[in-house]
Amino acid sequence: MSLSRRDFTRLAAMGALTTATGGATLLGTQSAARAADTAYVFGYFKETPNQSGDSYALHLAVSTDGLNWRPLNQNNPVATPTAGTLGLRDPFILRKQDGTFVVLATDLRGRIFTENNQYLHVWDSTDLRSFTGYRRIRMHGLNTHTWAPTAFWVPARNQYAIVYSASNGQDVFMVNYTSDFRTVTANQVYFSPGYPVLDADIVADGSTFYMYYKNMADGLLYGARSSTGAPNSYSNYTGGLRQGGAIEAPMLVRNNTGGWRLWGDSFSPVNNDYYAWSTGSVGSGAWTVLGQRDYTPPLNAKHGSIAGITAAEYDGLVSRWGLPGWVRLKSYNFPDRFVRHASNIGRIDAYPFDPHQDQLWRMVPGLAGSGVSFESVNVPGRYLRHSAYAIRLDANDGTATFRADATFIQVAGLADASWSSFRSYNVPDRYLRHSNYVLRIDPISASSSATDRQDGTFRVC
Repeated sequence: MSLSRRDFTRLAAMGALTTATGGATLLGTQSAARAADTAYVFGYFKETPNQSGDSYALHLAVSTDGLNWRPLNQNNPVATPTAGTLGLRDPFILRKQDGTFVVLATDLRGRIFTENNQYLHVWDSTDLRSFTGYRRIRMHGLNTHTWAPTAFWVPARNQYAIVYSASNGQDVFMVNYTSDFRTVTANQVYFSPGYPVLDADIVADGSTFYMYYKNMADGLLYGARSSTGAPNSYSNYTGGLRQGGAIEAPMLVRNNTGGWRLWGDSFSPVNNDYYAWSTGSVGSGAWTVLGQRDYTPPLNAKHGSIAGITAAEYDGLVSRWGLPGWVRLKSYNFPDRFVRHASNIGRIDAYPFDPHQDQLWRMVPGLAGSGVSFESVNVPGRYLRHSAYAIRLDANDGTATFRADATFIQVAGLADASWSSFRSYNVPDRYLRHSNYVLRIDPISASSSATDRQDGTFRVC
């Protein structure tokens, strides 16, 4: 459906021009008095291949479906460490027993992984709209790292467990217990299966504790479970999982609507992909791969965590931090590729690429008086327009011809009505599409091939 100028203005004011969506883990018991979770928040840090987008601070994104994510605060930090290395990696968001949140994170800035640190960053938050009580807590006295914290409630101890990656001669998981995330018990080995491990995420389902982690010996993700959650009580119950060339940082997510998802982060900052699986029962250990068409992670996000939030908390986060003033256009049939400009030519390329801002667009009211136009974020004043049916990024010359060439009517996706297609304003039998990864406008109709319809379908995200 196309947007009128009045509707466009109303939706833009609401921050609703694109779909807000994404995934979540609730670790800890929900208070009976608290409303049910209907949305999700994703905490992460950022890295890009050439480091121009690196940000070693806490970032947040929100989602209503746990699959497609909208960054908050224009993808700028919402909290930044002021002690230690002055940077963080691997933030973890935990809903505590009282319904408030605590945020834990690795005390490490940048990519110098030989640096050892005995501390974790910690913040408290009532609703993730503000962060208070910043501190670092010392987890051990060893000459080793303290990476990738996860935390969960242990009813038998009436305490929280904080599990993290460390080394006692071999990479293992350590644990400290706490009641207040200020003082902790002495560290002890939590999981040491005889091969090096990294990046645990642990969730209790009923009386069973499930842990997903990376086996560094073979590079795969494994699931283990325990009836107690006690140290050294886990046994593997899944085979190794991997998508892409390498994977780490599993996130085990209980869906608000039932079932589970497992996320994994690509190994390297030069490949900013997340991968995902789904299952109806975490205890089965049977996971189904989700295609990249099914989800869109936050832009430049690395090794994060996901927590369930209520509708009121979602609205509060959006009100406090704001949704992006830009959108991305994701290809339907090449879902790892996004519309970008390169040398003033419109095309789709696999992300990541530099500069990453080439894929960011201000989706504004159509310059011709209806529909929409796409203004470049990093080259303001230039718009996607067609010229001899090819799509270019050109400066607005103020003419009626340019305004018409740069205007598109947004309609239901030609290949999938839940996505979008964009019909040319002044050549109305032609639609924006990619061909050999280059953008143009071509005639597409109900009798066109499935490939043509897919080439002309995009997700606004």
